[in-house]
Amino acid sequence: MPDFAHSLEFSLPDSLSEGVKRLIRSATLSDGQAPFSDQALVSAGSRARRILTASQPDGEIVGAVIVGEGELELVVDPAERRQGLGALMLERVLTGSDGAAPLGTEPTSLAVWAHGDHPASRVLLSRAGFEPVRTLLQLRMPLAGSPAEQATASAFAIRAFRPGQDESAWVELNARVFASHPEQGRITLDDLAAREAEPWFDADDFLMAWDGDRLVAYNWLKVESADDESEEMIGEIYVIGVDSADAGRGLGRILMIAGLNRLRERGCAIAALYVDAENEGAVRLYRSLGFTDFTIDVQYRRRP
Repeated sequence: MPDFAHSLEFSLPDSLSEGVKRLIRSATLSDGQAPFSDQALVSAGSRARRILTASQPDGEIVGAVIVGEGELELVVDPAERRQGLGALMLERVLTGSDGAAPLGTEPTSLAVWAHGDHPASRVLLSRAGFEPVRTLLQLRMPLAGSPAEQATASAFAIRAFRPGQDESAWVELNARVFASHPEQGRITLDDLAAREAEPWFDADDFLMAWDGDRLVAYNWLKVESADDESEEMIGEIYVIGVDSADAGRGLGRILMIAGLNRLRERGCAIAALYVDAENEGAVRLYRSLGFTDFTIDVQYRRRP
């Protein structure tokens, strides 16, 4: 155990405290990438996943782990890195010394996300017996100064999401589109409600394509205000999906163009999105629209 760890206090809080949120902001500013996924934060807020924190004697939180639903994500305060805290917190969770059931009994069942694929994460997880199994690309494209592209005429009606009316249709379509996706495909009505309650949610940023009364595709955008007025505002293609029954009809491109134009209207300077590296068709579409590589996330699993 590293020497400084003897002064730390480990706890299992019931919710995301302001101290954890400060830690997340600090790490995001330092790394250029958020340490936890939206699903991890939503699940932690609903107690579907548990939180382990490490605090200094003065109460400052310097490390946090969110674990549950088969996944683990970890962050250490940038000022406290390279002292072994990440390895210590990972060991506590895997062995159950954090006070909860150990996760090491089924070594290949736990997925660990390394957001940004930092070299230190690779070393930490390799030493703990994990290997990379999945790569998630973050792509970006500039919007400022680029002309809005007009979508071709479409037989589909595209309109904004209607809170209180469209939830069930979206959850059902999303489950079909992402049936084989380990995170996105299992989003529930409660998960959707939690996102609708987020400060960033705007129903007009949730574009839906309808064929009569049948939802066939969607492009959900996420726009968060910049912490600093001097920062360029980034708009995210949060999740886009097309019913397999309607694949090949150009809906993906139509909705992408509509989404990018909406982000321009919102004043975004940059568009961002995440896509599995193995999804070659989607990667090809995004690159054809002007997206280029920005960073990557890597998912790890324990070696059998």
